[in-house]
Order: sequence, then structure tokens, then C-alpha cells
Amino acid sequence: MLCPLRGEPQGVFRKYGCRAAASYEEVLKDPEVEGILLVTPHSTHDDMIAQAASAGKHVFVEKPLTLTAAGAKKAIADTSKAGVTLLVGHNRRRSGANRKIKEMIDSGALGQLHQLEANLSLGAGLTPRAGWRSDPAECPAGAMTGLGVHMIDNLHYLAGPVKRLFAMSKRIAGKSQLDDVTSIVLEFEGGPLGYIGSTYVIPKICTTTAFGTQLNAWSEEDGARFFIQKPDQMVRQEIPCQAGDSLAEEITEFAGCIRGTAKPETGGPESLEVVAVLEAVVESARTNQAVEISKYR
Repeated sequence: MLCPLRGEPQGVFRKYGCRAAASYEEVLKDPEVEGILLVTPHSTHDDMIAQAASAGKHVFVEKPLTLTAAGAKKAIADTSKAGVTLLVGHNRRRSGANRKIKEMIDSGALGQLHQLEANLSLGAGLTPRAGWRSDPAECPAGAMTGLGVHMIDNLHYLAGPVKRLFAMSKRIAGKSQLDDVTSIVLEFEGGPLGYIGSTYVIPKICTTTAFGTQLNAWSEEDGARFFIQKPDQMVRQEIPCQAGDSLAEEITEFAGCIRGTAKPETGGPESLEVVAVLEAVVESARTNQAVEISKYR
């Protein structure tokens, strides 16, 4: 591995078996480098993906793909033209409990899907870090950009494309310049309604829930716990479930894509859907109006 040096101690590179590089351009010129892992500020993704594609490098980029649908479309076009993989780090759909919910929806076990709910939140915003992660330009709608996009992807995975949404986003605790809390009500193209919440100032929660006419199903604790409730049950019951290692799985998939033995599960089209919803969230919160996703898709 080759990693651009950004003030990190050499010991970090030795620990992970990386060679230090003086710049991103040096990494792109190295013939031994086949794939790029971008974990940079959101606003840099557009240009860095274009550079990597131009250099013939496969790209794994942390979520969100870009901050705008226009940027996402360009990234898809750039990598497609270059014939390289574009894989985006929406890993949480891969956790064990979320996979089980998807299986039950696809098999018809949930009956008719009516409603979905998801929340990914952390308390790190109570002691915000300096730098781009606390910059509203990099994180519009607060935690929704860095955290909530995972839940957008989860619900898209389970219920398909979003038709329209209404969002509210605001500062309450005011510990940083970011909005503290963002709430979204969604209508899916297939009919169900949904809710997504995300905040940086509450104890960690990572849940995804699907409600159907024959079964309710919950993914909790980052996909490590799975619960169901049938029509004749007054309380839900836990079903044994292993969360798995979703991060390792997506990186293994990326390697498989480079070798031609796999295809990206969360590639350009899936990630464009997330960015389109995120951009609609920002507009809705600003205008206090419902927004059609087709405007951005």
C-alpha cells in the first residue's frame, strides 16, 4: 500500500505496512497501485475521483459519494469511461440484521411493507473536533451528511427509491456550527412511508426498522441484534444474529472488483440515489417545503 503523507508519524505507516508518498499525484503515478481508498473531506471527492479514473485506478470512496447529484453523476461518468470500479462506503446495509430484514421483505414474510424507520446518531458533537468535520459547508444538514447517509442507503436497500421528502434540520445544543438534529419524512416510489433521524449530540444509536402487515423487523446495535414481531405477538422477540464485519466485507468486495471477480453492491447508481436524497434534504430544510427526488436524480 502507498499512502500520501499528511503530517502523520512514520510509525503509522510501518504499523499498517504502507509506504509514505509525498502527494496524491505520486500515488496515482505509481504503477503498483491498482486501487485508491479515498477518506478525504466530502468536497474533495469530485476532483480526486476524476484524477484517479484518469490515472486508471479503481476507486473506493467513503460516503457520501459527493455533496451534489451533479458531482455524483460526473464521478459515475468518469469512472465508467475509464473502465474502473467505483465503490462507495455504505457498509451498514451489509450487517447481519439488515441482511435478514432484506431477506424477509424479498420473500414476502413481512407482508405488504408500510413503513420504515432508521436512526444513526452519536454524541461526538458535544465536544466537536476542529477542522472540516465541523464545517457546515462540508456537512450540510449536520449529522445527516456524515452519519445519516448510511440510513438513507439502508432504507433505499430495503424499500427502493425515494419519491419525495420533507426535512427539518436545526441547532439546539449549539456546541458546533453544525445543525444538531435532522429529521426526514420520506415517501418511497413503491408506496411505503419512512422516517430517518440523525444527530451528533445524543448517545450512540444505530437502528433500522421495517413494518409490514405480517411482520415487524428490527436491526439494532449496528446490525448485531435482530428482532421480529408477528401479528399475534404483543411484544417482539429476539432472533440470534451475527453482525459480521461489514467494513472488511466491502473492502474484500473492492479487491474482488479490481480482480474482476465481483461487482460493487454500492456503486455509482446506488450512491447517486443517496446523494440525490441528501441534496433534497438540504433544500427542504432550507425552504420548509417538500422536495421531489426526481429533481436531483
